[in-house]
Amino acid sequence: MRSTAARRRAALLRLTVLACGLAGAGLVLREIGLTPDAGWVERWVRGRGLFGDLVFIAVGAAATAAGLPRQGVAFLGGYAFGALEGTIVALAAQVLGCAAAYSWARLVGRGWAERRLAGRFGHRLRPLRDALATSPFGATLALRLLPVGNNLALNLLAGMAAIPLAPFLAASTLGYLPQTIVFALLGKGVRVDGAWQLALAVALFAVSVAIGLVLLQRHRAGRAMDESEGA
Repeated sequence: MRSTAARRRAALLRLTVLACGLAGAGLVLREIGLTPDAGWVERWVRGRGLFGDLVFIAVGAAATAAGLPRQGVAFLGGYAFGALEGTIVALAAQVLGCAAAYSWARLVGRGWAERRLAGRFGHRLRPLRDALATSPFGATLALRLLPVGNNLALNLLAGMAAIPLAPFLAASTLGYLPQTIVFALLGKGVRVDGAWQLALAVALFAVSVAIGLVLLQRHRAGRAMDESEGA
């Protein structure tokens, strides 16, 4: 079984590859003329005001709820709208997708969620569930900030375990924000050749990972202290 450090390195590598792949694909699309002004973004999003924002949020929420990488939604938001508006609409889509998956697992698909989680994440199910039950806000925030884990799995686990929705969504929103900004900046930088946006995205990514590690270590230290006092 791989160590925790090895899993974190592998997850960080996957996220880095995802970022490089999105940036590379965006550069290629721009060079061959397939900018966000083409396709469904042009027909339904750009230049359509609030309606376009709502369409993007609805599609992004459905994609996130289905398990597609939330970073891709943020990247496309930045590519289509720019860093600021892209961050806002992408974050709204991610939170709605989170709430949808949570609600599905809690109200409708609890049996399906249990089978999915047990099959892919059974060895980590109980510790994560216990951490979320003990500290819904703190544990969720630490997990969202770290470039590890699976967004859909955490949403399903929280719903299946009936974790309180309000602290879960609040912590998810805060935890989503750093990577959403990072990938929106990447999308914006690709569209306009913005070297400073790309550099800022890399710096923010490093900061978010560092904060997540600190929060997770504090959370684990607090749990260890509580267990030692209760022994």
